[in-house]
Amino acid sequence: MIIIKSENEISVMRKAGIIVKNTLEFIEEHIRPGVSTGYLDSTAEEFILKQNAYPGFKGYEGFPASICTSINEEVVHGIPSADRILKTGDIISIDVGAIYQGFYGDAARTFPVGEIDETAKRLIEVTRESFFEGIKFARFGYRLYDISNAIQTHVETNGFSVVRDYVGHGIGRDMHEDPQIPNYGPKGKGPRLLPGMALAIEPMVNAGSYRVKTLPNKWTVITADKSLSAHYENTIVITENEPEILTL
Repeated sequence: MIIIKSENEISVMRKAGIIVKNTLEFIEEHIRPGVSTGYLDSTAEEFILKQNAYPGFKGYEGFPASICTSINEEVVHGIPSADRILKTGDIISIDVGAIYQGFYGDAARTFPVGEIDETAKRLIEVTRESFFEGIKFARFGYRLYDISNAIQTHVETNGFSVVRDYVGHGIGRDMHEDPQIPNYGPKGKGPRLLPGMALAIEPMVNAGSYRVKTLPNKWTVITADKSLSAHYENTIVITENEPEILTL
């Protein structure tokens, strides 16, 4: 069941979204060669707690950290570690969730570590662009897969592939609510979009094949062909007019 949010609930979600946005900007300042993903995690957790919020991922279904740190071929759910050190040429996807007054905010970005090659730059750029192509259709009266199709079209036109095993989602009092939001699919399908729907739209884009696999830690997802992967996510709300992005 898709839960329509009241204006009061959306007001709280705006604050959760700002905390997530600010956390991502704070983490970006610390991304450089020689830094461990464990340090990024502890720094992010401290920052979120200072905002009177709680890290939304910590303990979620057993996840052991406050943020996800996915490097290079890691698509999502990378686990931070003091032993995982960033190096020049890496790309790192940071996924952040925060709970504020009972509501979640959720967003992700992929960042370069020092100088990166042109393929990696283009992958990050196209992934971000595909989100904004998608939300052109995140409007009252369109259907959910209109968003999905726009994301897929932009990604594939640029020679990359969209991950199919993992999707975006509704969001609110729970991290993952209905509906599921694939980043691929035919136009005109799925539920009709209505004001008050809160959605976490998150293209996950691979430089090679869309196929993925999960590592033995049962969390970290990587590209099956070890190609690079990028991630871009925002929490949005459907309105009577333009969609409102809560984490940007």
